[in-house]
Amino acid sequence: MSTTDVTARRKGSRRRIGTVGTLARAVVGLLLLGSVVHGHVVGDFKPLPWLLGLIGFPAAALAVQRLRARRTPAPIRATGPVGHAVNVAAFLLLYLTPWYEPALSATSDGALLFYGASMLLAALRGYAGCEVLAVSNWVLRRDDQVGCALFWPVDEAERRFQPR
Repeated sequence: MSTTDVTARRKGSRRRIGTVGTLARAVVGLLLLGSVVHGHVVGDFKPLPWLLGLIGFPAAALAVQRLRARRTPAPIRATGPVGHAVNVAAFLLLYLTPWYEPALSATSDGALLFYGASMLLAALRGYAGCEVLAVSNWVLRRDDQVGCALFWPVDEAERRFQPR
């Protein structure tokens, strides 16, 4: 048994991703966060994207997930093609909004900060679901999962080739 397994058992949790999935989430999360940090260091610092990405979007996801959990306590398992498509559409909507509505320019950097920070949390927690639920799952102590088109192939390959 690896030290990761022992640590996870002690904490009462279980890592659902392996080393490659963890590394992939950490690298992509750092790239997303780094792109915003770089842009705000080289260019003008704007606080609104930081507030949206690190407080607003996570709070909105938490509120929606909490309301849903009160009505339907069963965990969400939207990990098929529709779940993947909804997640990609949500990210693109947030990220591309400034292209057709310049007044909402903070949403693009906010989306990168939200998804990047959530990916880092998912990597730390070993969470296999979509990173968009990483914060709210952590706070609510749930394991709801929405498809993640970016990491699903990595997780599936790692799961198939891992010795049992």
